[in-house]
Amino acid sequence: MSPSPAAVDATPVHDLVGIGFGPSNLALAVAVREHNETAAPHERLTPVFVERQRAFGWHRGMLIEGATMQVSFLKDLATMRNPVSRHSFLSYLQDKGRLVDFINHKEFFPTREEFHDYLSWAAAGFDDQVSYGEEVVRVGLTADADGTPLFEVVSQDVSDPGRTTSRLARNVVVAVGLTPYLPDGVTESKRIWHSGNLLHELDRHETGRARRFVVVGAGQSAAEIAEYLHRSHPGAELCAVFSRYGYSPSDDSPYANRIFDPEAVDVYYEADDALKRRLMGYHRNTNYAVADLDLIEELYRRAYQEKVRGEERLRILNVSRVVRAEDLGDQVTVTVEHLPSGSTERFEADAVVYATGYRPTDLRGLLSGLESAYEWDADGRPLLDRDYRMRGVASVPGGLFLQGGTEHTHGITSSLLSLAAVRAGEILDSVLAGRPAPGRDAAANR
Repeated sequence: MSPSPAAVDATPVHDLVGIGFGPSNLALAVAVREHNETAAPHERLTPVFVERQRAFGWHRGMLIEGATMQVSFLKDLATMRNPVSRHSFLSYLQDKGRLVDFINHKEFFPTREEFHDYLSWAAAGFDDQVSYGEEVVRVGLTADADGTPLFEVVSQDVSDPGRTTSRLARNVVVAVGLTPYLPDGVTESKRIWHSGNLLHELDRHETGRARRFVVVGAGQSAAEIAEYLHRSHPGAELCAVFSRYGYSPSDDSPYANRIFDPEAVDVYYEADDALKRRLMGYHRNTNYAVADLDLIEELYRRAYQEKVRGEERLRILNVSRVVRAEDLGDQVTVTVEHLPSGSTERFEADAVVYATGYRPTDLRGLLSGLESAYEWDADGRPLLDRDYRMRGVASVPGGLFLQGGTEHTHGITSSLLSLAAVRAGEILDSVLAGRPAPGRDAAANR
């Protein structure tokens, strides 16, 4: 039920409410702050963000020691939008006293651990704008006393679901991330994990005496996990299972990388559906189910050296699939099928890690009751304007923007970290262009 006009009139109206506070909405918070620092008082925006986690964190379960980023440090929260931003990765290095050391390192791709520390450093400056430990459960429509439509964002405390909070906004920016994907019939358990939980599960369970791990998948995460478990558990066998012949290298050549340029979003957005499919097919190997060549070569080197020594501990079960993984409590019984022959092999493992990727989060539950106010394609995906605004079909307030789940309209790079700074700037520009006149703004926040 929407609040009464009297209740709405007494509640502060935010210029935007951000749902989720990962890198995408953190980049937006940076962009808004930099705007506010130079804007006249009546042109400043009032943002607030709601985050389900109790503290800032970004893929903490995959902060594998030594694993590096796949994007340049220059594609941080701000540099591609504002090269002199004090929220850049270089500013972080200067603040931490490591700028000279990093330069001497001659590295464009910092470790994932260091980049996470950078993101945490930046996020700490926005604690006053973020409500951690709250999960948004519904976005609805309401109106103020004058009948002006507003969004109502309802959240619940993760520790006390009965405790809810309602916020009013002219604009909502959804950045809830992706949903871990597991093959049909697979459920996470004590010994069956999705890759995103790797380090959490390793910490939770005693794996120092593990005899065997199984890693399912052939992408970057799968290769990183195989390398890490093989290195960190020298007494255990590592079985890498995937349906292709071998790991495929990612294409990070200069021309292929132009798919991650800001201009590539315009090209993709303006293309018809047939061309969109062709472009996605041409360039999937820049991002999906591929691994860095140096990592592939390292795994091959290890496997070969073990054959030389006659102690094969890294097993590559290619052209194969896991047809069954049964958690028996103290071990997992794994059945692997060799696809060309149909023959099967059955063995026990201490854990099975599914590095099977992620899928866009279904927004329809979050937008329950709002679906009819927006346009959707035949596959149930939202239609978007170029500025990442969901395309409304009725009288709706401001803008409902998406950061993530936009590949079908904006292409591969549209939801990646590569364009976080640029995307945040585009959404900010759209919010500013659609905000009410100063007089009305003052009245709405009286």
